[in-house]
Amino acid sequence: MSTKVVDRIDPFNSKISIKTKKQKRSQGSSHYRSKNAVELQALAQLKDTAPAEQQELFIRKLQQCCVVFDFMDPVSDLKSKEIKRACLNELVDYITATKGVLQEPLYPEIVKLIACNIFRTLPPSDNPDFDPEEDDPTLEAAWPHLQIVYEFFLRFLESLEFQPTIAKKYIDQKFVLQLLELFDSEDPRERDFLKTVLHRIYGKFLGLRAFIRKQINNIFLKFIYETEVFNGVGELLEILGSIINGFALPLKLEHKQFLIRVLIPLHKARSLSLYHAQLAYCVVQFLEKDATLTEAVVNGLLKLWPKTCSQKEVMFLGEIEEILDAIEPTQFQKIINPLFKQIAKCVSSPHFQVAERALYYWNNEYIMSLIEENSNAILPIMFPSLYRISKDHWNQTIVALVYNVLKSFMEMNSKLFDELTASYKADRQKEKKKEKERDELWRKLEKLEMNNSRK
Repeated sequence: MSTKVVDRIDPFNSKISIKTKKQKRSQGSSHYRSKNAVELQALAQLKDTAPAEQQELFIRKLQQCCVVFDFMDPVSDLKSKEIKRACLNELVDYITATKGVLQEPLYPEIVKLIACNIFRTLPPSDNPDFDPEEDDPTLEAAWPHLQIVYEFFLRFLESLEFQPTIAKKYIDQKFVLQLLELFDSEDPRERDFLKTVLHRIYGKFLGLRAFIRKQINNIFLKFIYETEVFNGVGELLEILGSIINGFALPLKLEHKQFLIRVLIPLHKARSLSLYHAQLAYCVVQFLEKDATLTEAVVNGLLKLWPKTCSQKEVMFLGEIEEILDAIEPTQFQKIINPLFKQIAKCVSSPHFQVAERALYYWNNEYIMSLIEENSNAILPIMFPSLYRISKDHWNQTIVALVYNVLKSFMEMNSKLFDELTASYKADRQKEKKKEKERDELWRKLEKLEMNNSRK
């Protein structure tokens, strides 16, 4: 039986998409490989070998596939590359379909094959001004072999015969560290496999869980405070989203600190849009586990609120809505004042997408119920901005949305609405009077200056 390995469906439903604007470039770690690849000779097929001899042949095939080739030269070692590709496909079939394969002597050979092929120095980006939002990634030239090796690794980890107690001798902390370094690969296909592989390792090796979390924590801290460059932030956050979902209650202090000291500061990075969906999911998962963290999270986001980037502001508003969708009424009351001061600023934004995103909160039934219960506190904060925008905003869509919000406030609390309207108009009259007095004073000063200049 022979199967061709194809790209796996993303088991985490990754929301990251790579924009296609230029032709994808191939590069790779082949530059950093040994150039002493030997010529391979095809071995007998496992299916044509007597059962008693299959284990020895399986080991020989594993060892044969430890040879790596330079894929930057498309015409070199073609025969050997094809022999290895066919051998790797055969190994995938064999480990999937044959019972009793995973005997203890095979574990070091299997892990050696995986390590020889995937662990390598990642090349620097071809484009020093690489923008992950705009430019296509550099694809790994050795992918025709790497893809099958990753598939083989997953079949190994997912086998019903897999024994973590044996495998832990070889899949250890050093192995995990090297695996995590590969998350910086520019090739999204590789990061997708790595995401699944690391998640399987986290699930099967209990002794490595704390170490994996700590190392992901270190990668994020370096990304936030030193480099702001790491390709696999989104994939690591997807793994964390699943891990957070499984945290036992009450939450440990280390988990709460990770939320406040790492996940919240991750919102600062320029490349937030590449991983914001996964980051927001992790934050909301924490709040669903422990509602008492809500105030600290919302205040943390408000401190980091973007001042000059409307795209990031829209993302923040979307995340706040996700948080409000899951918030408890008692926690909502604690954040009303700072939160709605910020929402009032967003509603007043000259950038219509920011204003529109903030006004959409009033289309959310649960948020509307929270606002209605606390209209006495929220209406005085929001009213001046809403009333002013209803008179002078340049975008008619925003004006229409504001009228709907004002109408809903009037229906919630007509008495307070009328008081605020009267108060606002009185304040505006005072402002107009002061403006008139200032204008009059300037005219007098200008006249006085003209008279003095004539003398």
